[in-house]
Amino acid sequence: MNKLLTAGLIGLSLSLGALTAPAFAETPAAAVSAGDTPIADIAATPEGKAALDKNLPGITSHEAYDQFKGMTLKQVQPMSQGAITDDQIKALQADLDKLKK
Repeated sequence: MNKLLTAGLIGLSLSLGALTAPAFAETPAAAVSAGDTPIADIAATPEGKAALDKNLPGITSHEAYDQFKGMTLKQVQPMSQGAITDDQIKALQADLDKLKK
């Protein structure tokens, strides 16, 4: 029974791994949103990381980055105590839009 359960959980985790969101490099450019794409997906390419670091200096080197990198900026913004503004997200989006061209 334990072997069957373990095999099932391994199979499930492998299946769920295939369902995770693609990295920014694999995401169609139109689908990348500064506010709605996970921060780690934006930072997955050198260009995306540079845009993040330009508009939100220090975000990718923040001590808690590993804890919030799977979240979107809209999710992190309320917890940032004003450090992430709507204007910064808009500026990041403008830079990401330039990468599409």
